[in-house]
Amino acid sequence: MNFPEGTVSVHLANRLARIEFYHPASNSFPTALLDALKTAIDDLSKNPQVTTVILQSQGEGAFCAGASFDELLSITDTDAGAAFFSGFAGVVNAMRKSKQIFIGRIHGKAVGGGVGLAAACDYCFATAQSAIKLSELAIGIGPFVIEPAVSKKIGKNAFTALSLAAHEWKSAAWAFQHGLYDEVCENAEELDQKVAAFAQRVSEYNPEALVEMKQIFWEGTEHWDSLLSARAAISGKLVLSDFTKAALSQFKKK
Repeated sequence: MNFPEGTVSVHLANRLARIEFYHPASNSFPTALLDALKTAIDDLSKNPQVTTVILQSQGEGAFCAGASFDELLSITDTDAGAAFFSGFAGVVNAMRKSKQIFIGRIHGKAVGGGVGLAAACDYCFATAQSAIKLSELAIGIGPFVIEPAVSKKIGKNAFTALSLAAHEWKSAAWAFQHGLYDEVCENAEELDQKVAAFAQRVSEYNPEALVEMKQIFWEGTEHWDSLLSARAAISGKLVLSDFTKAALSQFKKK
């Protein structure tokens, strides 16, 4: 799928699928791209032949810079704000409800919603360059929508530290230590080798066993449809504040 705002592509090979997204602004997400990613995940979920999905982005820079600042600045009412942040909620919920195992290929830095995508994966590979940051408080909002997924992975205390240090990058080693990343590779070449080998191995497991395990991985999240929707409404309200508008304008000037 190609859009003026970027692309989402899906590649199939037997039981294994690869979803790749791209946006010229450091793989950030406007609404159309979030909707396309959710559609790709939902479509794959209907394919009983696929048991394993690799989630990755294009390029050698950032894995994902989170929300599109241009679109955040264009929001003029709470309904539009809630709708935008519901895009991230939809992707996280689609990943957790999918019967397929999601493996993250995190090749570079992840910010905000990018951290949420990594957290929504069932297993994550990263490189030593894959630092993370939750910068939302620095622009007057907060990582409300992705918090459940991130806290599920790294725990509430680490989430608190990460969200309050909104101007600070946490290293890939920190993310590994706290459970966001399962393996950290030295470079992209090693990353690709390990992702490919691991995904192939997982895809060859008993499909019925994988479905049952996926349910266990995400036990206790059945209420997330309503929870993430409510969280999106909070962000949708805060994005209209004078603080946030001014902060976003300053970030764009950098």
